Amino acid sequence: MKPLKAKFLIFAFVTLFLFLPIFLMAQGRKGNSDISQSTSKELILKDSLGADSLSTTTDSIAKDSLSIDSIKPKKKEPINAPVVFEASDSIVYEMGGIAHLFGSAKVNYEKIELDADIITMNMDSSNVYARGLVDTLGVQANTVFKDGETSYDTKGIRYNFKSQKGFISNIVTQQGEGYITSNQAKKGQGDEFFMQNGRYTTCDHHDHPHFYMQLTRAKVRPKKNVVTGPAYLVVEDVPLPIAVPFFFFPFSSSYSSGFILPTYMDDYSRGFGLTGGGYYFAISDIMDLKLTADIFTKGSWALGVETNYNKRYKYSGSLMADYQITKTGDKGLDDYMEAKDFKVVWSHRQDPKANPNSSFSASVNFATSSYEKSNINNLYNSQLLTQNTKTSSVSYTRSFPDQKLTLSSTFNIAQTTRDSSVAITLPDLNISLSRIFPFKRKKAVGEEKWYEKISLSYTGRLSNSLKTKDDQIFSSKFKDWENAMNHNIPISATFTLFKYLNITPSFNYTERWYTRKVNREYDDENRRWMPTDTIHGFNRVYNYNASLGISTKLYGRYKPLFMKKKEIDIRHVITPQVSFSAAPDFGSSRYGYYETYIDNEGKEQYYSPYEGQMFGVPGRGRQGNISFDLSNNLEMKFRDKNDSIRKVSLIDELGASMSYNTAAEEKPWSDLSFRMRLKLSKNYTLNMNTSFATYAYEYDERGNVVVGNKTEWSYGRFGRFQGWGSSFSYTFDNNSWKKWFGKDDENLGEDTENDPDAATENIEHKRKSSITEKKKQKPKVDSDGYQAFSMPWSINVNYSFNIREDRSRKINDKTMRYPYKFTHNINASGNLRLSNKWSFNFNTGYDFDVKKITQTSCTISRDLHCFNMSASFSPFGVWKYYNFTIRANASMLQDLKWDKRSQTQSNIQWY
Repeated sequence: MKPLKAKFLIFAFVTLFLFLPIFLMAQGRKGNSDISQSTSKELILKDSLGADSLSTTTDSIAKDSLSIDSIKPKKKEPINAPVVFEASDSIVYEMGGIAHLFGSAKVNYEKIELDADIITMNMDSSNVYARGLVDTLGVQANTVFKDGETSYDTKGIRYNFKSQKGFISNIVTQQGEGYITSNQAKKGQGDEFFMQNGRYTTCDHHDHPHFYMQLTRAKVRPKKNVVTGPAYLVVEDVPLPIAVPFFFFPFSSSYSSGFILPTYMDDYSRGFGLTGGGYYFAISDIMDLKLTADIFTKGSWALGVETNYNKRYKYSGSLMADYQITKTGDKGLDDYMEAKDFKVVWSHRQDPKANPNSSFSASVNFATSSYEKSNINNLYNSQLLTQNTKTSSVSYTRSFPDQKLTLSSTFNIAQTTRDSSVAITLPDLNISLSRIFPFKRKKAVGEEKWYEKISLSYTGRLSNSLKTKDDQIFSSKFKDWENAMNHNIPISATFTLFKYLNITPSFNYTERWYTRKVNREYDDENRRWMPTDTIHGFNRVYNYNASLGISTKLYGRYKPLFMKKKEIDIRHVITPQVSFSAAPDFGSSRYGYYETYIDNEGKEQYYSPYEGQMFGVPGRGRQGNISFDLSNNLEMKFRDKNDSIRKVSLIDELGASMSYNTAAEEKPWSDLSFRMRLKLSKNYTLNMNTSFATYAYEYDERGNVVVGNKTEWSYGRFGRFQGWGSSFSYTFDNNSWKKWFGKDDENLGEDTENDPDAATENIEHKRKSSITEKKKQKPKVDSDGYQAFSMPWSINVNYSFNIREDRSRKINDKTMRYPYKFTHNINASGNLRLSNKWSFNFNTGYDFDVKKITQTSCTISRDLHCFNMSASFSPFGVWKYYNFTIRANASMLQDLKWDKRSQTQSNIQWY
């Protein structure tokens, strides 16, 4: 061998000899350590040399530091509450604290609820995994995860009870009016969860929505808000080039304050503008406030305030106020105009339970005459544009039941936009005392005395009114107002004479208080009274009258001779009344209510300084009227085919009245009043109220047609017909059309009473209806087995007419009658549902006098499930317009819309 190789072998041998004992000792220690971990506690004790000792006493030499493993297992942290779980199929346990739940498994931990087909729990690590089974069609069932009041539909979830974190796959949760979905989401320690490539939609088909916002990244705080990164709009799976760098969706079960986004508008006369933008204040639970503004590039602008309030069992109402400045044309040119308008709408209602003895209500709708025509929001509402009269009232009523006294005060405004006139009454105070019997004994003994039947009441009214233009209201002075008060005291009693006659004597006293009177002088040249002076002061004007009424009822019953077998009975009720009334001549000079003057022709002319006042003036001449009234009612009773008695009203009322003034020197007879009421159907009653003039026309000395002193009867004619007006309406729909022109299909639909299979299927359907989201119904079929076709429609037709003497034309010299003028018009409104998604509405009419179609409006709408499309237009009338809008149905996405309108000018050319 070579010397180098021999040296290497000697070195290796010596090294192995020296280190082999140490290696064997280490292996022994390792084996003893493994044994100590698997043996009992007594075997763990070792001496310093590593030898086992069975003694419980220790050596004086300290134990080796390596004899016991220094690394101790961590202590398990307990969970905060017990975990309750169950399954309908089976529960399988494994070593290590693992449990498998099969079949409608449920796990509850504190506020956490988990429902799934399969749930796997590891109680040592507090982890849980849940998923749904896949059916034969490859559809995986949902897993429901509920954290408090927030619920999630998922395909699978991994969740840790301790950290309250987890991973969710295919999550679906409803927040507010919308749905948030994502394939992968991570739940945070709180209620929030984070997602990538999520979706937000208000379409209830959240699995495949018609539209959604694609969210690249998003953080969702249930019932609070959603904050996202870049997002873009997707419609019918087509991404649109409409994107936002971020957006914020608030979700709140209670209302909160926030900004109101404006609407862009392009108007011909105002220019480009933003309308309806502002801020909403959630002041409290009973009140809110909304501030909005409009602004246009040509200088027009508007401010609006709107509030709603509601205190339960107390009151509720709303207030809206608008102020706008409209500028049209170019400044410096002749067509430039600037209009300042305002509008106030206030509605207040008091709950009847708040105070049974007092009430306060308000219904105010006041605006300047040009507001409705210049407001940008009203230009596409034909009903507001054609509204000529507005009324407003604010009233307060207080009653005192013990005193039978009622106080009420009203503030009224009647506005006519056609001529800008305004009639204001402030205040209108009424005092009324219910009927009392002043002579009635508190403790009656025996029969009632005749004087105990005497009753009286009182009604007083204080009024302060003004008639002016709407732009002169605040510049009016106190002397321009009319002030007056009226008192009325009726006294009456009712007695029975000869058991059949009702005797009613009465006395009525009326007194008026006026604060001014107007003196006049007669102008012989112009033949009229001219005002000369207005004297302010207290003026008392009164009058009284007495009357006596006698009435009874006569009953007659008879059976038609030709209908005896049908057991028909007709009852006729006749109510005759005769009354006598008398009053002195309040036109005499001793009362001072009238002034007389003898003109150049020797004729007496008179006037009253109080005429034109609020409560009028007593009439001239002594009164001694005898009034006659006759009323008839006709009813029929018969037995129908079901052997039941039916009652039919043939004539509800047929009556006439007339009076004769015994104190009148000329024309003592009044006109004949005629009334009739017929109930033609359940929904329509024909009413007719008219009169027939008693005295005929004749020519005076100047050739003018006047009412003479001779009656129509003296010429052998009946009283002159004074005219009549009425209106009626009817609604045509599917049922009325089928009733008139078709036959009711009694077999429409399926007969489930005689079909046991169908009945069983209905029971099964009702059992499953609580599980399925939407209730499915079988389509109705006709008698031939085909699906019934239905297109609901209705048309409401209103027809009104009026017949009056046309005094603008020449009178007939032979009959001394004016020709009659017949005016009538017709209005129609209706709706038609072409399908479940399409609908059509219209409102139109025709004026036969001007021979033109009235203002017409039509609206076509299409329900696009989560969107709505509507188009409205007006092809006829003074204002012609069109408007097309498509918008999201959800209130949160009201700004997601496209709106196209016509110009506000009425010069649109229609072809």
